[in-house]
Amino acid sequence: MKTDNTARRRIGRVWLTEDSCNIEAFRAEVERRTNPADYPHAADCQKNVLFYDSASLVADCRTDDGRRAALAEICEVLAEGPGVAVFKRAFADTSVIDEASLIFDEIIEEQHRTNSGGGDHFAKPGANDRIWNSLEKHCLRSPENFAAYYANAVVALVSEAWLGPSYQMTAQVNRVNSGGAAQSAHRDYHLGFQTSAIIEQYPAHVHKLSPVLTLQGAVAHCDMPLESGPTLFLPYSQSYVPGYLALNRPEFKAYFDENHVQLPLERGDAVFFNPALFHAAGTNRSKDIKRVANLLQVSSAFGRAMETVDRERMCAVLYPALKALAADGRLSAGEIANAIACCAEGYSFPTNLDRDPPLGGLAPKTQAQLMHAALAADWETKAFVEALAAQAEKKRS
Repeated sequence: MKTDNTARRRIGRVWLTEDSCNIEAFRAEVERRTNPADYPHAADCQKNVLFYDSASLVADCRTDDGRRAALAEICEVLAEGPGVAVFKRAFADTSVIDEASLIFDEIIEEQHRTNSGGGDHFAKPGANDRIWNSLEKHCLRSPENFAAYYANAVVALVSEAWLGPSYQMTAQVNRVNSGGAAQSAHRDYHLGFQTSAIIEQYPAHVHKLSPVLTLQGAVAHCDMPLESGPTLFLPYSQSYVPGYLALNRPEFKAYFDENHVQLPLERGDAVFFNPALFHAAGTNRSKDIKRVANLLQVSSAFGRAMETVDRERMCAVLYPALKALAADGRLSAGEIANAIACCAEGYSFPTNLDRDPPLGGLAPKTQAQLMHAALAADWETKAFVEALAAQAEKKRS
């Protein structure tokens, strides 16, 4: 059968190619201006990027209607808006950040001693120090600091705004030392970590789906003036559907180099962005700043996270710390819920439905639900760990 013009047009709509990327169509998407009036919760707008005062934002969420309004606004910022927002003083108590930084420094020093650890996806090997799966390593080394860190209300708010409930937290620490070169401009996981030849095999609707499966964020663990090379962003670039293929073309790379924006951050600030936003870590031109960020990669319950995380082991270590923090009032019930969400598996599937049937509902009990129930009933740690292991055994094939 011959391929007629109608079929060719259909093929062009469904199968995106690198050759079909059009710089003028891209410019029409990205050359927009952010109107602050559209985002009433934002405190400022700089270089097309929205800034939120974290304390004010959290205060706006004290009522159900207020929280829903804030969630809706953040979702639209990431989807149709500039695609990136800075949350000033997300960690108002920077002592939590400082303690975590010491833990990360210890891990990096250990990696140097043992010649372990890895490089970066989009930078030359050796330019940065990277801690893969900093989430699990952080939890196992200091469950109390982990609990205080991931109890953060802003991290929970933005994760829920983009991904809904039962999201899965992963994290990687990136330390760019003085002289560390910039990354190449890129999009992130999932399709952003594939070659063009592979990306072209996915139909257009998957290109649209990939960004809503992941949220990218970074927590600043030090002050990041421009000379230290904070992340380069191109607002609105997430809206260009063929963008996973476009960044291999020189005209798109040149446009990013000429038009990106860069914003300084302070210790305790957080930035969150759509994973399809064109971005890259900048060159650290400072003489003595080690630019440290904890990179948060939060996955939808319906997607696959990039890293394997032993959440059963984390929960067993975190549980007694949460009991102690709850008992003496150092963390509220809401903060404990935030910490559990960043540790435990919050989704029921996949599981072995022969051994783990959905009794009394549509889905079996999750790891997070078990942890909440154990804390509410004040189980001893031994009882919780045994129940955790029994639950995990049910889910095995």
